[in-house]
Amino acid sequence: MSDSSTLSHTELVHAEHAHPPYQRHHFGSMEQQVDATGFAMWLFLLTEVMFFGGMFTAYLIYRNWYYPAFVAASHQLNVVLGGLNTLVLISSSFTMAMGVWSAQMRKKGALVLCLVLTFLLGLVFLGIKTVEYKEKFEKHHVPGAHYSLQSFLNPDSDEAAKAAGDKPLPLDMARHTEIYFSLYFAMTGMHALHMIIGICILGYMIFRARGGAYTTGHVSFVEYFGLYWHFVDIVWIFLFPLLYLISRHQ
Repeated sequence: MSDSSTLSHTELVHAEHAHPPYQRHHFGSMEQQVDATGFAMWLFLLTEVMFFGGMFTAYLIYRNWYYPAFVAASHQLNVVLGGLNTLVLISSSFTMAMGVWSAQMRKKGALVLCLVLTFLLGLVFLGIKTVEYKEKFEKHHVPGAHYSLQSFLNPDSDEAAKAAGDKPLPLDMARHTEIYFSLYFAMTGMHALHMIIGICILGYMIFRARGGAYTTGHVSFVEYFGLYWHFVDIVWIFLFPLLYLISRHQ
């Protein structure tokens, strides 16, 4: 009888000090794990700021050097599609924020719905960007051996340039439009890559959320992914005016 009561007491003590199922073994407490994870996430976002900041700086320098070329090249971008993508990403930030709230409130159904909506909005963004990229390939505005200067040497031959009232650029200046599109594809391409990574993680999160994860008190994964998603959206908020708007007028 004493052995049985001793065993029960031991099990009770063990249960009191047992780690939660979502606590990693190398952390002494959940507070330590949350602090370490948060620090790592903010450090990662800092490196992302420096990465995109370098490309933004390069764009601004070249834009100052070759302003007429950048103005003419920016007329080849579709402001309507860019604005629509901005609206899509702002909406996805809202659904992601609601997803974090749903996890905190332990609302499983709402969490799954918000993650699915964010996932779908991310796909819509990539779909619109694919349409834009397709147009650049058709016009041979992709930097490389087949890059075409026709739209800038003879604006009347291109609908977008003609609608913008562009004048022919000198050959030496027209060649610098390739720099604009090099930066355009580098910046929007890296942004799209971050979107693809985020969408893949969202798919994993949806699968786990349907099984009941993230609504049992452990919401840090959803919160920190939300930071990543909002950061990607903020990058686009800077890319849209920088590439589509501010260089459109002499």
